[in-house]
Amino acid sequence: MLLAVGAVVLLLVGVFINKERSLLVSYSAVVLLVIVAALVVLQPVDGVLFNGVFIADGFARYMKVLVLGGSAFALMLALPHAVENGTHKFEYSILVLLATLGMMMMVSANDLMSLYIGLELQSLALYVLAAIKRDDSRATEAGLKYFVLGALSSGMLLYGASLIYGFTGHTNLQQIVLAIATEGRSIGLIFGVVFLLAGIAFKISAVPFHMWTPDVYEGAPTPVTAFFATAPKVAAMSLMVRLVIDTFQPIAHDWQQIVIFLSIASMVLAAFAAIGQKSIKRLIAYSSIGHVGFALVGLSSGSQGGVEGVAVYMAIYIAMTVGLFACILSLRTDKGYVENIDELAGAAQTRPFVAAVMAILMFSLIGMPPLAGFFAKWQVFLAAIDAQLYVLSVIGMLASAISAFYYLRVVKVMYFDEPVHEFEAVPAELNIIMAVSTFLIVTYFFTVGSPLSSLARSAAGSLF
Repeated sequence: MLLAVGAVVLLLVGVFINKERSLLVSYSAVVLLVIVAALVVLQPVDGVLFNGVFIADGFARYMKVLVLGGSAFALMLALPHAVENGTHKFEYSILVLLATLGMMMMVSANDLMSLYIGLELQSLALYVLAAIKRDDSRATEAGLKYFVLGALSSGMLLYGASLIYGFTGHTNLQQIVLAIATEGRSIGLIFGVVFLLAGIAFKISAVPFHMWTPDVYEGAPTPVTAFFATAPKVAAMSLMVRLVIDTFQPIAHDWQQIVIFLSIASMVLAAFAAIGQKSIKRLIAYSSIGHVGFALVGLSSGSQGGVEGVAVYMAIYIAMTVGLFACILSLRTDKGYVENIDELAGAAQTRPFVAAVMAILMFSLIGMPPLAGFFAKWQVFLAAIDAQLYVLSVIGMLASAISAFYYLRVVKVMYFDEPVHEFEAVPAELNIIMAVSTFLIVTYFFTVGSPLSSLARSAAGSLF
């Protein structure tokens, strides 16, 4: 409620003050997100509110903090060179806040109605954000593609929700569980679950619902892409976890097959499709599809350890992605941002700190020990092996090995190719974000690893 009121107040502030002073709105938005995150952590409330449509529990709190953190970092990434990115308009920060509000609603949804309202509030803000650079044809195209395909996915999700309501007689998630447990599974219910999960799979860009991701990531301004790659992924993943672990627990065998298929398809397609990419943002798009596949490996187990693995994976994924986008936004030439991988040539000689950070993040994305990415994959694969999903685990490990090729190629271009461009000075905000991200990734085992695991364990425990 504080976030909703804060967004409206900042909207009025943006309208009444000089529009050129949008930095005031941006900084205020970051402060608001930090305050809301502090409230979520410091005022732990458990229970069901608003006639059963909203649930507050440990899992919701954990995921909300990740969503708020991802949004705050995405806003900070947009501050340097905001005019060039088209994010200098005060509406940008307001849209991020409204999207974050929708995500928090998704994370705490306890009813098919509130689930859909949260999803649409997030989606409508994201459609506008994708096309916020109105004078750029690529950004407009990205927004339009996202809107059309997003509308299609919303239709699938609503159709699935209507089938589930028709065959159980309830929209409340807790009552749906009881209805399935007493009446048993029916073919109509299974169809409903398939359509509902397909709609959510679109939001996490799992294969085969990933078509929009490379185009939207490439066309949207880079700070907007950074936002797309972090907070919305966490919100949609938490929604999927709550649905399959909590609501559809009585038909676990049926949804497991769907999640395993989404996981294998995402890991394999991303591993091979990314090899031929020349654009950095398209490479990151396929990388994010692959990482969603790895996170779904943990969910496939259907166990508390698997949910814990997903929770840890999403936290580490946000840290890696924010750091990676900070690196990309740091590498600017006199012609603008670096877009192709070949343009990174010689970055290690002209910008050694940025190149070193990017190399560390690439190794972490591969999953090399002792970096944080290794522990993220370790936990989800361990959960899958405990659930005797050996084939899924082997496919995941092979996909991870294949993905090493395109991550290492970026490192090779930066360190072994001759410089092509002279890079401009790096803004202080981006240096700080890169330093923090790298510190967390490198020292994960010694610093945040143990507290994060215990937080994820208690969050997962609230669902069981």
